[in-house]
Amino acid sequence: MLRPLAGPTMQTFVESDASIRIFLPIGAARRGAMPRANLPRPSRERNCSPLRALTGGPYNDDVGAGDVAGSAPDVDGMLRLVADRAARRGGTGVGRVYLVGTGPGDPGLLTMRAVQLMRSADVVLYDRLVSSDILQLVHPGARMVYVGKQRGFHTRTQDQIQELLEHFADAGALVLRLKGGDPYVFGRGGEEMGFLRERGIAVHCVPGITAASGISAELGIPLTHRGVATSVRFLTGHSQEGGREELDKTIAMSVDPMATLVVYMGLQTLPNLTTMLVEGGQDPRTPSVAVERGTTSDQRVVFSHLEELPAATTDASLKSPTLIIIGQVVALAPGWKSWIDTGVALQTGGNGSSNVLPTDYQDLLAPLDDVETETPADWEAH
Repeated sequence: MLRPLAGPTMQTFVESDASIRIFLPIGAARRGAMPRANLPRPSRERNCSPLRALTGGPYNDDVGAGDVAGSAPDVDGMLRLVADRAARRGGTGVGRVYLVGTGPGDPGLLTMRAVQLMRSADVVLYDRLVSSDILQLVHPGARMVYVGKQRGFHTRTQDQIQELLEHFADAGALVLRLKGGDPYVFGRGGEEMGFLRERGIAVHCVPGITAASGISAELGIPLTHRGVATSVRFLTGHSQEGGREELDKTIAMSVDPMATLVVYMGLQTLPNLTTMLVEGGQDPRTPSVAVERGTTSDQRVVFSHLEELPAATTDASLKSPTLIIIGQVVALAPGWKSWIDTGVALQTGGNGSSNVLPTDYQDLLAPLDDVETETPADWEAH
């Protein structure tokens, strides 16, 4: 038996000899009777601007797109609402936190567990790397808080993010910490896990497909391949303050002609990264690729030899988030042959699945024909 989720707007559980019972938001019960082909699909038209740190649902317009100073949500009000809901549904004690990986961007690469939790959460704290297509799968009653970071601008410090997780859990909420990729691969999930455990808060990690796996699969690059690459190493191109020298040593020691190197957050430091690898003995003609927004319809790909990659990415005006893959396996990608044949480095467009969810994925998310639905009373109150 799967344990029920304690969210106010949707609880799902399956028992071996019992019918499935799902709590859905108002209107969802009516949609349950609709043919699956007529179910509404997420629209890319809906605005998911990161600066809209929301208090009334994922697409509320409370915060203007240019209003950075006013982008903080009414956290105190959200805490009161969450605590009130928890009390009225009989909750006692603290809630729980889920660190959920959303993969590299294509919603078709989400795990079923991630989708289930996105349909059940009271509060969602989400990062910059969580795509708008994925945010559209969060049920509209969840309170949304943007906590994204990018070079030169952090909406909140890591300490502040962890304190928010603690406060919402203390109020009795089911809290989702949505992260791009996998929480435990350069996602600081371990820090958040340790912080919450030290304070006695139940916290669980739901893995996501890390960018290395999702993007390499998209491009047709096997990270390991018999006779070509016997190992793969994940590196970060971003160091914490004062850690540049240690990072350079790590990069230099990663040189191995039989290894695939995958660099996260390495676009800004790519010239230095390339220099350190070549000085450490890496063949400057090693096949390499840089991928911006991999697996999404906005994907942009630049193939090049290692020594020429910094200039090639600059010429193509690649922007973050960009993943870099270095190794002989890159030459196995169809895109590599295309670059060799045509000399055109920049290739655009992903598999397109992030534009519209595939039919089979929509069917997975659609209500089952024999599901009993019910709208919780506390949903109507707010």
